Amino acid sequence: MATLHLDNVQIHQGLQSLLSLDTAIAPGEIVTVMGPSGVGKSTLLAYIAGFLSPAFQASGQVRLDDTRLDTLPAEQRHLGLLFQDPLLFPHLDVEGNLAFGMRRGGERRERIRAALASVGLEAFARRDPATLSGGQKARVALLRVLLSAPRAILLDEPFSRLDAALRDEIRQWVFERVRDHHLPTLMVTHDEADARAVGGRILTLTKPDGSGNLYGREYGAPGS
Repeated sequence: MATLHLDNVQIHQGLQSLLSLDTAIAPGEIVTVMGPSGVGKSTLLAYIAGFLSPAFQASGQVRLDDTRLDTLPAEQRHLGLLFQDPLLFPHLDVEGNLAFGMRRGGERRERIRAALASVGLEAFARRDPATLSGGQKARVALLRVLLSAPRAILLDEPFSRLDAALRDEIRQWVFERVRDHHLPTLMVTHDEADARAVGGRILTLTKPDGSGNLYGREYGAPGS
């Protein structure tokens, strides 16, 4: 269990300042970054995860406790990412998808089967991902992230493609899992319902004005 620190993180595109953020996310805490398209929400996640486009410039430290992440290549940061699309590999069955990010070992198959059973998908190990429903794909995508043993989770609008009937169910399921695993979690979204469902701190960003200044505000849990 570690705390994710974003120490004076600043992101620019040319001469334009996109965002400035200084915060810490405790184990099991979910912090939401909100704002319209174009304020740099997904760009922030890209910097934290280690695949920021050369079109952007960034400064500031990203740490898990005392371990600097911003100086490490992406594959050594041990961060889990969940996107709008499940991004399951079409050439692998469900078990193959879940095994992809796991270390090889004798107990790997047993862990996969136990994970599938925990979400009611124990009979789906050999299924083609294309045959899964939207909710089933979302569950498999998160299981794949958790089985890779990440030290923190980044959520990039992961519920936006789900229909209304599934959205609240999958959202609460995801939040429960990351809290159960005591993972510091940063979610970016433009949807207020997602932010309310988390019930934690909200960092709200708005587009810069003509001077290039970014306006933002941090809130506590909704209703606090």
